[in-house]
Amino acid sequence: MSRFISIWFRHLLTDGYALGQPSLKDIPFVMAAPERGRMMIQAANAKAEADGVRAGMVVADARAIFPALHVVDAIEGTENGLLEMLGEWCLRYTPDVAIDAPDGLILNISGCPHLWGGERAYLKDLVLKIRAMGYDARAAIADTIGAAWAIARFGTVTPIINQNCQKEALSPLPPTALRLDQAIADRLHKLGLYTIGSFIDMPRPTLRRRFGQEMIIRIEQALGSLTESLKPIRPVSPYEERLPSMDGIRTAKGIEIAIRKLLQGLCLRLSKEGKGLRAAVLTCYRMDNEVQQVILSTSRPSRDVEHLFKLFELKIPSIRPALGIELFLLEATVTEDLNVTKEMLWSVSRKDETAVAELLDKIAGKIGEDKIHRFLPDERHWPENSYKEAASLEEKPTTAWRTDRLRPVCLLPEPVRIEVSVPIPDYPPLLFRYKNRPYRIVRADGPERIEQEWWLTDGLHRDYYSVEDESGARYWLFRSGHYNDEHSAWYLHGFFA
Repeated sequence: MSRFISIWFRHLLTDGYALGQPSLKDIPFVMAAPERGRMMIQAANAKAEADGVRAGMVVADARAIFPALHVVDAIEGTENGLLEMLGEWCLRYTPDVAIDAPDGLILNISGCPHLWGGERAYLKDLVLKIRAMGYDARAAIADTIGAAWAIARFGTVTPIINQNCQKEALSPLPPTALRLDQAIADRLHKLGLYTIGSFIDMPRPTLRRRFGQEMIIRIEQALGSLTESLKPIRPVSPYEERLPSMDGIRTAKGIEIAIRKLLQGLCLRLSKEGKGLRAAVLTCYRMDNEVQQVILSTSRPSRDVEHLFKLFELKIPSIRPALGIELFLLEATVTEDLNVTKEMLWSVSRKDETAVAELLDKIAGKIGEDKIHRFLPDERHWPENSYKEAASLEEKPTTAWRTDRLRPVCLLPEPVRIEVSVPIPDYPPLLFRYKNRPYRIVRADGPERIEQEWWLTDGLHRDYYSVEDESGARYWLFRSGHYNDEHSAWYLHGFFA
């Protein structure tokens, strides 16, 4: 027999908002949105409700009751996002979780509670962890979705209804516990039918004639005579492949075969979905309960099995199989769209950027990804700010490199202050000292004045000189400010080839 849990989040919106704004946790506040020209309260936290404020009230009326009430804007659709997040979290308790809008979840827990030692321990663990996350929740277990929903919201005796006992559990509850329209509940109240037990045994044709088919459907669903279907949450499946091994793999050749097989399955799925891999993690679970991991990244999206295998092949020596690896798990942690047409175009082009990217990936696998950088020109004046690091091989420059002036091959990230000997103002130095070593200058060219950007006020102008010492080495020096400025100083900024 099926068993269901209904979880009711009594203050879903305000609890979710307070998690992002901890300062609101201990004060009364509401979430409001405009409706027909008035600000209407969509949700109130527990402290606001204790002061008499309820959802559905006009904000002005609520402030008349409680002047210090804090009001924040409600964002449409927030509850769906919160329920999806909580529903995905609940998948650790059962594979069948459905959203019960606007403030609940339904879990089909058939065959699951024994893993926690029974339904009571199962329910307690679930509810306590949800409350620890910061959400005020109530939950109940029953044979039917309707009965569990009713007990979670209106039950006062026990949250767990024994099998085939839903009728007795529902009888003392108000008609709204059957999820009826408010209009039907009002008509029942006018007729003196204040509990479900007062009409649940009435002939169905009579109830249908007086209250409509919806009431019959709700009663039958709650009692279990009519099946109620769920629309389970289906989280986005991660890009991963698993390969178990009964005997445990201990050799490098065996690891190579496993990696190649995993890549074939992963790249096939990526190809079907128009994706390419940018980062991946290979996790190897050993028979001695130890875990080995290999992390891989690429400079551009790729689903080329051979290329990715060669990158992993470089890291196979770092894997220690010990007694043997019983499970391989390969996950693409970062993926990007990869256009098939563009991929084919590059594969036949003489300017093969794919081959360049694959070469860079191989080099990165040997010396480390942090050792490889690509720079693009930036629209700034000072040399150390005139370039930026590219995010990928495919990023295009927004401006051209400046080629009308000679620039050093090696530019220091920050200019280094030096001591110089200058015979005449506004002339290049005859000698400079760098790292306690003197350099005598025999040739010089300049100055080239570089100003700071017009919108920046900090920093003096710079007069750059290209100089050459007695050994033929060439350097890029500059003086900041005018010769007689109080803060004028000389700096070394780069080395020519």
